[in-house]
Amino acid sequence: MQDIAIKQAGDSAILVEFENEIGIETNAKVRSLMFSLERRPFVGMRELTPAYRSLLVQYDPCTVKSGAVREFLGQSLANLESVTLPKPVITEIPVIYDPEFAPDIEEIARIEDKTVEEVIRIHSGSDYFVYMLGFAPGHPYTARFENPFSFKRRESPRVRIDGGSIVVQLALSNIIPFDQPCGWNIIGTTPVLACDYRRENPFLLKAGQWIRHIPIGRDEYFDIKRRVELSEYVCRTYEKEGTP
Repeated sequence: MQDIAIKQAGDSAILVEFENEIGIETNAKVRSLMFSLERRPFVGMRELTPAYRSLLVQYDPCTVKSGAVREFLGQSLANLESVTLPKPVITEIPVIYDPEFAPDIEEIARIEDKTVEEVIRIHSGSDYFVYMLGFAPGHPYTARFENPFSFKRRESPRVRIDGGSIVVQLALSNIIPFDQPCGWNIIGTTPVLACDYRRENPFLLKAGQWIRHIPIGRDEYFDIKRRVELSEYVCRTYEKEGTP
């Protein structure tokens, strides 16, 4: 279990940390441990929360002691290489890149010394891996693995941006689920909801899957938005080919 740390996190959780780096290989270990625990939970296990390179394991301290949880986690980690993850899926996310819905896209094009059309092709031309959900319910942190932008966060964060905004920096791209503060650049807007509490499972995405941004026009944006409000729209989701 080299480069793996098991740390107590309060009186009812243990944090398992893998290598001190962010990458799809490290994240696969997080997901493998989570998948193993989901298939074979220990008595008293409550909730599993995956992040970029760690897994928070919450348990009922009245049912199981931390020492027993640590022992169980050690056994699971020892057998991690034998875990086979489910085949990844990809969800298509419709995105409008019109400047009205993408207030920073012209500034992004200026920074990158490209046309707006080229910026759209870069952003929509790669599949994005969902590393984790965080900051707000259903808020996906995603990344592509080629052709990153050169800029990071904005110098002056906004106090509020609209839910549905697609925000970017470097090779990262997030979907903002609710109106909230944000310091990233807005490159577009999606009419679909990253978190919808009308659904049995409110989260549109989950860690370990992929997304693909599909450019749409104004008419399609408002049509999809109307169908989302009526709970009639379902994003196209399918198995991602060529990914282990």
